[in-house]
Amino acid sequence: MSAHLPLMVWLSPSFPVGAFAYSHGLEWAFEAGDLHDAATLRDWLEALVVHGSLRNDLILFACAFRAAVDRDEAALAETAELALALATSSERRLETVTQGNAFVAAVRAAWPCAAIEHLRASWPGDIAYPVAVACASAGHGVPLLLALEAYGLAFVANLVSASVRLGIIGQTDGQRITAGLVPALHEAAAAAEVATLDDIGGCALRSDLASLRHETQYSRLFRS
Repeated sequence: MSAHLPLMVWLSPSFPVGAFAYSHGLEWAFEAGDLHDAATLRDWLEALVVHGSLRNDLILFACAFRAAVDRDEAALAETAELALALATSSERRLETVTQGNAFVAAVRAAWPCAAIEHLRASWPGDIAYPVAVACASAGHGVPLLLALEAYGLAFVANLVSASVRLGIIGQTDGQRITAGLVPALHEAAAAAEVATLDDIGGCALRSDLASLRHETQYSRLFRS
């Protein structure tokens, strides 16, 4: 089996994790006027890739992947716990654990591997989404850099899809934004590949505030 084929399945919209239900705070940012066209959306998403939640998720992914390969239970449990602690709002936590738990359940049923079972043995609690995908990737022999790039692209593509449904942009602009962010995704993945938990940090404050404000947004389409 080619290394990339499982990733194409796991990170596609058809995989049953419910990614379509989350906007990562974009819905509030749109209502507040922060996002109103392709340029503002591109800047917002690039900040998440370079400075924000995706940067941290990629580092968590890499650390979980290496711990799974090494069968290091302590490192895997530490990464799984930190991934939950880093959720900056109740909705961010809901977003990551709902998808993570669903991903683990689907992989155990259809794509079983020792690394996923080792993850459940090391950390029996809720599983953050990047940790879940990382362990499955390690268990199926997917190269780390390839998995990081695919995960990052899927994250961006899902938020672009949410933005199209919100009416911030149209489909063509959505594809332009996704394509335009590929170089930044390559750089973020390469940096995360050699990063450690000590490298985690971010400064996308407005995105974190959007996630907090979305919790009490009166009318909404998305769960986050």
